[in-house]
Amino acid sequence: MLTERLALRRFTTADTQNLLSLDGDPQVMRFLTGTAKSPAQIRDETLPELAGCHLRFPGYGYWAAETRADGKFIGWFGLRPVTPTDDAMVNWPDARGQTGVASLGYRLRRSAWGRGYATEGARALVRLAFTGLGACEVVATTMAVNTGSRRVMEKAGLRYARTVHLDWPEPLDGNEHGDVEYRLLREDWLPATSVDLCATTATQPPAAGRRRSRGQPRAAATTARAASWIAANCAGPRNDSA
Repeated sequence: MLTERLALRRFTTADTQNLLSLDGDPQVMRFLTGTAKSPAQIRDETLPELAGCHLRFPGYGYWAAETRADGKFIGWFGLRPVTPTDDAMVNWPDARGQTGVASLGYRLRRSAWGRGYATEGARALVRLAFTGLGACEVVATTMAVNTGSRRVMEKAGLRYARTVHLDWPEPLDGNEHGDVEYRLLREDWLPATSVDLCATTATQPPAAGRRRSRGQPRAAATTARAASWIAANCAGPRNDSA
């Protein structure tokens, strides 16, 4: 899958060193575990989890992100189908059956921070979720103090839903402020992007809003298409407690 500047591909066993350089950076892991991962953890836990998601959930998964200009590994982006519950999003289990809800995630090396890569990749996966995978909602969560990740969620179209406070066995600095949850419903995404319902993301997706035809009022038609698609495809359960 291609974006303007990124190539997203599946993980292989050759990515062990890439992931070690990513998860081995304490700053990258600051809002996740607070500590760097060991080579054994990468080999035995992280890589099998990232590479195996595609097999468990066809169409979903985690993609290694490389810059198209020079092929450098900068991190990963992921979509995981989940089953909404009344619990915090961070604890939502993998989906069993069609729930229509996809959890968005991403992790980038420090050298890629502040360059718009996270937003670019996140928007591509939101588009994939809604136009290629039939999702009705995209969700994401992070620590409330992780302002960088929150900006990415907002630029990708997700909106703040609520703050939850959890009892972590080994709390990180900032856990006292809670974790925030963000959501985006498909019917809210479609009018904003005016994306053709027949579009796919198998190749390079355009930036948000570029498909709109100038001078042609499409809002009403787009809303009608959205309502029709949702009625036909989005009957699965959704957690509306937030």
